[in-house]
Amino acid sequence: MILRTARSLALKIASYGVMHLVVAILVAFALTRDWRMALAVGMVEPFFQTIAYSIHDRIWHRIERRKRLTRVEETAEAFTARLELMDAREQARSHGHAGHSHALPTSFKQVALKTVTYGLMHFTVAVIVAFAITRDIRIALAIGIVEPLVQTLFFTVHDRIWTRIEARREAQRAAPTYGSLADDPQP
Repeated sequence: MILRTARSLALKIASYGVMHLVVAILVAFALTRDWRMALAVGMVEPFFQTIAYSIHDRIWHRIERRKRLTRVEETAEAFTARLELMDAREQARSHGHAGHSHALPTSFKQVALKTVTYGLMHFTVAVIVAFAITRDIRIALAIGIVEPLVQTLFFTVHDRIWTRIEARREAQRAAPTYGSLADDPQP
């Protein structure tokens, strides 16, 4: 169970990193017309963005959970959910919601706010990294504006895809499994 959860989290972060890498290189090339600069920005910026993304995701997890749980309860719930010791029914019963706490916010306002905060975080990191590499504030600002806009669109799609994957897995775990007819008691 622990290995499956760790694998899923690693795949989510890795898929985000690959998506970010490709988009960052293409946007940096479109703005600089220099493959060396584009590769440098494209290789360094996603590394820092992936770290920032993980921090952003954790902050949103805490925000979404803060209203419902104390810190001790939050830690216990997160730990048991990660170890898959608590199924969806137990989580729903004990916390009044379905699925584990890393689900995408349900209201449009929460989705929009999460996307906006991601965009602001992304802009800041992109400008800092692009300026460190190019030493040109105009190019750094251009990369910082265009690249996060494109990435924000891809982030929303990425987050939605992973939410559906996690929901499908949760539904499969919650669904009753039936054995063969030989395992069923006879009337």
